[in-house]
Amino acid sequence: MFDLLNSALHVLAQVSDTVAQGADAVMQGADAVTQGAGTVAQDAGTALQSGAAAAPTTAGPLAAEAAPDGMLHFISQSDMVGKSLFGILVFMSLISWYLIFVKSFTNMRVHRRSNKFLREFWAASSLDEVENEIATHGATEPFAHLASHAIHAQKHHAKYGALKLEEKGSTGAFVTRTIRKVIDEETAKFENGLTVLASVGSTAPFVGLFGTVWGVYHALVGIGLSVDGVTINRIAGPVGEALIMTGLGLAVAIPAVLAYNGFVRSNRVYLAKLDAFAHDLFTFLSTGQQAFEWNGKGRRMAVATSKGN
Repeated sequence: MFDLLNSALHVLAQVSDTVAQGADAVMQGADAVTQGAGTVAQDAGTALQSGAAAAPTTAGPLAAEAAPDGMLHFISQSDMVGKSLFGILVFMSLISWYLIFVKSFTNMRVHRRSNKFLREFWAASSLDEVENEIATHGATEPFAHLASHAIHAQKHHAKYGALKLEEKGSTGAFVTRTIRKVIDEETAKFENGLTVLASVGSTAPFVGLFGTVWGVYHALVGIGLSVDGVTINRIAGPVGEALIMTGLGLAVAIPAVLAYNGFVRSNRVYLAKLDAFAHDLFTFLSTGQQAFEWNGKGRRMAVATSKGN
């Protein structure tokens, strides 16, 4: 009986030792899992730090590659023909803007002086006063220039008669020829620069189009010679850069055309006023009375009276 109990106790002791050893093994496995998880977390953190550090380095070359794309990059990569066309467009733009600013300033100054002279002319008491005023301040605008020559022609022909072939005929005919000559001279002055603006406005788009065709041609040749295949980036980049020349041509032509149309209309209106003043001046020189009264804002018909009344 006691032997049986001892045997049972001995078996229980062995089982307890086995269970204890199994528990130790389980604890060691848990420690190993914990250490593995820590190592994985540490590796993940290191990888994230490495990726974050490498991201700017990777983005740098990409930004560097994207930065040069644009008009200046296209011009720098083009050949002598493309650079020459770009230079021509820049020169056209500079010339057109110079004419726009100069003629705008000149026209505004002339219009202001002309309005002032017209007020003073019709407010003067006699032609001698007008002539003295012109001699003092000078003929700085077309109306004063026209009045000065017309008055001088009328007095000269009335005093000396026809001394030259250009002075043949009556006094009225000679004054008419003088007035027409002055109007033609002033018209030519107002048309200075308009031919250049018209030429720039009509030719700049074609210059830009030629640059585009030339750039697309070289882009397609480069694509055809490529050995690594054709992609959308290889096609879109060069063709898009070549189209910049067309945009430049339009950017140069549009201001020139608008300015040309504006100057033509302004000149037409101004020269119509000058022609009307020439008619009034001739009437006054011929009859001694003005056909219209000047009120500072416009002209209105005056009451026709005889020279003796």
